[in-house]
Amino acid sequence: MPPKNLKRKATATDGTSTPHVPSLAEQLSYLHLPRPFKNPEYTKNLNRRAKNLKNIMGQERERERAEREKRRLEKAEKDAQDTQDAMDVDGKEVVEDEIPTYLSIEAPPSVLPQKHYCDITGLEAPYTDPVTGLRYHDKDVYALIKEMSASTAKEYLSARGVNSIVK
Repeated sequence: MPPKNLKRKATATDGTSTPHVPSLAEQLSYLHLPRPFKNPEYTKNLNRRAKNLKNIMGQERERERAEREKRRLEKAEKDAQDTQDAMDVDGKEVVEDEIPTYLSIEAPPSVLPQKHYCDITGLEAPYTDPVTGLRYHDKDVYALIKEMSASTAKEYLSARGVNSIVK
């Protein structure tokens, strides 16, 4: 933004001097152009208030409940049409499995293997020292583990919750 007190050179009115030639900065300035991205009629909505987490979670549960009810009714209508066409052999109802969501804790366990972390640095540990049983991230940490005493290694293992005998 150019300075506010920008004074331009006065030109002679007798026509002897040349008119003011704008500088490169004045030529490339966008200050005189209209700003179409700003709406002059915009006013901030003062009646809008922020929702707290409890309200958001409640609305999400209600939406999921309504979706489950809708699916249940659609399935009931479909089953009613199917029973008119065919005879029910078992007489048992099939319970529909719920789709796990971020809010339901009934999600199945992960099929991915559990990640192991380095006992020294806390980074991912693809390696395990066969002597001490400590997990380590890279060769620098391995060198540190090799210099450790058995009691120090045992303390690291106990911090992880492993109480094995260190040779």
